Amino acid sequence: MPSLPSLPYGSTPNDLAVRAELESLTTEAFRPDLADIDQLPTLDIAKLMNGEDAAVPTAVAARLPLIAAAIDAIAERMARGGRLIYAGAGTAGRLGVLDASECPPTFNTAPSQVLGLIAGGREAVITSIEGAEDSADLARADLGALALTPDDTVVGVSASGRTPYAIGAVEYARGRGALTVGLACNASSALAAAADHGIEVVVGPELVTGSTRLKAGTAQKLVLNMLSTITMIRLGKTYGNLMVDVRATNDKLRARSHRIVALATGATDEEIDKALTAANGEVKTAILTLLSNTDAPTATRLLQQNQGHLRAALAATTTTTTTTTTS
Repeated sequence: MPSLPSLPYGSTPNDLAVRAELESLTTEAFRPDLADIDQLPTLDIAKLMNGEDAAVPTAVAARLPLIAAAIDAIAERMARGGRLIYAGAGTAGRLGVLDASECPPTFNTAPSQVLGLIAGGREAVITSIEGAEDSADLARADLGALALTPDDTVVGVSASGRTPYAIGAVEYARGRGALTVGLACNASSALAAAADHGIEVVVGPELVTGSTRLKAGTAQKLVLNMLSTITMIRLGKTYGNLMVDVRATNDKLRARSHRIVALATGATDEEIDKALTAANGEVKTAILTLLSNTDAPTATRLLQQNQGHLRAALAATTTTTTTTTTS
């Protein structure tokens, strides 16, 4: 049988289907009004870009009820020992990796508690491996290595909402009983439809056509900030708006730890240093010892008994003191 002639680039049935799909996406739309942007003064381009970015928080605000519902479901599972896992390709994957990597120093989470998976693996964080996004099988393999449980949450992230890696991750996770969230920047996306919680933040066409690292990337970052931060607040990782679970791994964070204890207790520098030393640098423990006039081992035990919630541990010391006094 004679070999078939090779088709010109972009003319295979799959290429034509993908091209048609992209042309239907809001994030890929062409803006004729910006066709001459490269001829504008730099300041005018900056003003245009800033104006475009200003619309992103409004688009996020329109989805706050959906975001809040997802957070409550995530926090419920993480309180039982579950993990928060982001999965995406390209910019979306990198944003997930970034958010996950910032949780240990900010909230003292274990490295395995919040994870970021990116199509193509670690190398894809700094080197573009865009072809990996087309593989749902790769997502299934990456998640398969994590032995998912029903207490885990997998968040698929994709600006287009059509990325096979993100959709494959959500479908695999849902099949294993894990909670799933689909974060996209187009309406009626396959990703949102595949997830338990679909969140579509529609920010419109980009300043540079199809460059979803711009408004779509900003929207995704804002939502990921909410998912992780508010979940950690629900888990007792803050006391008011203070980062009481901060991990002091450098001079700046040690100074921040001292300041947090000072803001929470009003204690003197000498008292704070003594409390932090006794608590082995654990801010929550130091605060509890100062506010309840107890020792570090007792404070540690009270925090463990109250799932790390400082307010609950403080209430427990007050109850104990009141009971003892009454007796």
